[in-house]
Amino acid sequence: MSAATNTAKPRLTTSAMIASIAAEGQRTRTAPFGHALVAEAEKRPEIVGMTADLSKYTDLHIFSQAFPERHLQMGMAEQLLMAAAGGMAKEGFMPFATTYAVFATRRAYDFIHQVIAEENLNVKICAALPGLTTGYGPSHQATEDIALMRGIPGLTIVDPCDALDTEQAVSAIAEHKGPVYMRLLRGKVPLVLDEYDYKFELGKAKLLRDGKDVLIISTGLMTMRALEVAQAMSGGAADVGVLHVPTIKPLDEETIIEQCRRSGRLVIVAENHSRVGGLSEAVAMTLMQARLQPEFKVVALPDQFLDAGALPTLHDRYGISTAMMVENIKQWLK
Repeated sequence: MSAATNTAKPRLTTSAMIASIAAEGQRTRTAPFGHALVAEAEKRPEIVGMTADLSKYTDLHIFSQAFPERHLQMGMAEQLLMAAAGGMAKEGFMPFATTYAVFATRRAYDFIHQVIAEENLNVKICAALPGLTTGYGPSHQATEDIALMRGIPGLTIVDPCDALDTEQAVSAIAEHKGPVYMRLLRGKVPLVLDEYDYKFELGKAKLLRDGKDVLIISTGLMTMRALEVAQAMSGGAADVGVLHVPTIKPLDEETIIEQCRRSGRLVIVAENHSRVGGLSEAVAMTLMQARLQPEFKVVALPDQFLDAGALPTLHDRYGISTAMMVENIKQWLK
């Protein structure tokens, strides 16, 4: 073997490629989705857990241990998973179908559209690794999942921020009658919203903190980042407010319009998603229809296939890290 052959870059480890989004020392809860689903299933015997060979990686294994007879392993066949979930819903069950977001949306899209949504079936699709939460490159990075799901009539879309949001959202979507697509944070999930007297309400945005200079309208893990930005800039750089939008469809247009009517604030939409077809476009349309024209910026992923690599590096590179958001906001305020 030649010396040149030995100079190849080493493969990144799995821990570097699929990592927790929690910062070192940050408070977390382990498998909030799995534990919340178990708690809900204890009250609702109609709940079944279904997956396409990914129970361990969507935290559904917590459910399978508690209710092995209600856990259905469909194998590596996402189209079959969605079709079977629709069939189970027709028989009166409430399937929680889990897989990675790329497989749920890109691979099984037609089955969600035709089998589940068109008949308004009571299926809850809970999809892990949304947006840029893995470094495994475009094959696993679901940067366009919200855009795809927003196009399906009647489908509710939820993007929780943290462990508390996830736990409360599980109960709320179980109460809701109809199909739901929920982005799923798994493993050791940060816990931040308990400090803000927060309660998840389906279809409602929540003002977590007020600010006279900047309003960040955010969803998913970007709300955690927005709160970090607000804290980092609180020393005098800017007074930053954060409006958390955990339900992307139906969108809480009333609250968004109310907050954006205040003059003199820079409005920023922050999302862990492509800038095409996600929350930023939904907010922009809402503001245009209300004839509001605040200064408007977007923190989102670019409209391109993203690189593989370690998550902290990628989040910096594509502008969704706390540090990059702070720097960009400082530039926008000049």
